[in-house]
Amino acid sequence: MTTAQETIALIERYYAAFNAGDHGAMLACLSEDVAHDVNQGRRELSKAAFHAFLGRMENAYKEQLSDIVIMANADGTRAAAEFIVHGQYLVAEEGLPPARGQRYELPAGTFFEVADGLIRRVTVYYNLADWIAQVSE
Repeated sequence: MTTAQETIALIERYYAAFNAGDHGAMLACLSEDVAHDVNQGRRELSKAAFHAFLGRMENAYKEQLSDIVIMANADGTRAAAEFIVHGQYLVAEEGLPPARGQRYELPAGTFFEVADGLIRRVTVYYNLADWIAQVSE
């Protein structure tokens, strides 16, 4: 069983790896069968799919997170984080506005499911309309 403190430490490692651009360290926090709910997208299953997602993100965006606040339930099986995304849009993705290096800043959040000391689900939320408005200016 994982405690709330252990889960918070796991999520802190996950976001420290994100901010460092260390995909290996991020992946080390995930279970092999991780479920990833992409904001306003489909659910992707497996660590390999998550790794591919990170590659797509690294190609199209440069992001750093700040003001990260992490909360966990008492038994450490669920957690949530809220933060501010500071980013730059580098390469356009299908269905999104053209990329010209636009900068953006928006609040976001993630819900996590944790088991056996690893993240089993990552569900990300942010306001897509806000992001589109920022990169369309």
